[in-house]
Amino acid sequence: MLDEGQASPTDVFRVFYADRLVWRLIVKAAGAPGHGSRMFDGAAVDNLMDCLEAVAGFREAQFGMVKAGERGPGEVVSVNPVYMKAGIPSPTGFVMNMQPSEAEVGFDLRLPPTADIEQIKRRLKEEWAPAHKNLTYELIRKGPVTDVAGRPIFTATDESNPWWSVFEQAITSAGGKLSKPEILSSTTDSRFVRQLGIPALGFSPMSNTPILLHDNNEFLEDKVFLRGIKVYEHVIRALSSFKA
Repeated sequence: MLDEGQASPTDVFRVFYADRLVWRLIVKAAGAPGHGSRMFDGAAVDNLMDCLEAVAGFREAQFGMVKAGERGPGEVVSVNPVYMKAGIPSPTGFVMNMQPSEAEVGFDLRLPPTADIEQIKRRLKEEWAPAHKNLTYELIRKGPVTDVAGRPIFTATDESNPWWSVFEQAITSAGGKLSKPEILSSTTDSRFVRQLGIPALGFSPMSNTPILLHDNNEFLEDKVFLRGIKVYEHVIRALSSFKA
């Protein structure tokens, strides 16, 4: 199956053989309340800061591999804080001389299908939200981590997958070039097909086009659009006539 891919800033087409897994993590911290002037151990916000520092260290290591060119953006585990909640509300905002007894943070996690899931879960329990620091967590997993046959959710891009060879040849016959197959940083609907064990590739023939997904002034030049139609003609013709 073919699904959407992403634009390529160069003249080489990008193709994606997997999406990252989507997890949502909510960490809650508890602690003794107190006056804002007091300094004491185990306050809720202090406990939450321990969580944030542990997560930040892991995030820095993962992001560092991307910045160094050692891994692609879809090949690492990304973890980003998306909200934080604490404080005692007042009619004008928050009570500024009270330390709250609860604090909370939410994270967006994206994991490549090749990630060691059990290791991530242990890290979460032992380092990010250990119970001895009055931290509890809720992990919401959006979809399975393996397909119906118990395999990692990705499509093979080698000779073991005859559809891949046909796809490659179709791109060549259309006068195009493919980059190294990638794991998409986000998710597409193709993940549902891969979960059933059906091969699926993310491909959009948009070369020499900046990646402006959901950004301001997202555009596609007419010549790139028209060339993409021709490329799709080659690909669809080849895949639809192939007898696996």
